[in-house]
Amino acid sequence: MEDITNKLRQIKQDFRAHMNGVASQRMRESGLSYHVIFGIELPRLQQIAADYAPDHQLAQQLWLENVRESKIMAAILMPTDRFSPDLADLWVSQIPNAEIAQTTTLLLFSRLSYAPELVFQWMADSRDMLQLCGLLLTTRLLMSGCEFSERSTQEITDQAHSLCASTNLHVRRAANNLLLRLP
Repeated sequence: MEDITNKLRQIKQDFRAHMNGVASQRMRESGLSYHVIFGIELPRLQQIAADYAPDHQLAQQLWLENVRESKIMAAILMPTDRFSPDLADLWVSQIPNAEIAQTTTLLLFSRLSYAPELVFQWMADSRDMLQLCGLLLTTRLLMSGCEFSERSTQEITDQAHSLCASTNLHVRRAANNLLLRLP
């Protein structure tokens, strides 16, 4: 556990060293509510993460932090072979906003071997962030060449059409974007 504590300390030092005060302030003003926002852009976070091996325990600790950059770093460092479907369901239920939904889907969920099964479960959920992740994940899978059966494609199409009426702007946009990508 001491090793994890040291890694967390080093990561936080890296965050402080690369803090972008202007971006951090803008994020706060736009309504993001975290304990801390460092304003570090994704490419820089990926550079920081390159100094660390994928680590399940470290990623779990990072995810628990109410810090924007920690959540993104957790998605980068989580090894997919140790990320169970139950853990995926837990994490997706804890996603605080659309930015984390997008980055976690891009950096982690889309790399899971069981990702195609998640899309149906998440799109059918009543919670906005799960619907958003389901839509984003489906779009990402289609972009990476994943093919769904005709029946599954019809189910995805029907679900996306129904989510176009969502009261959540991010869900509506993601549903429309998915419909543009469907065959």
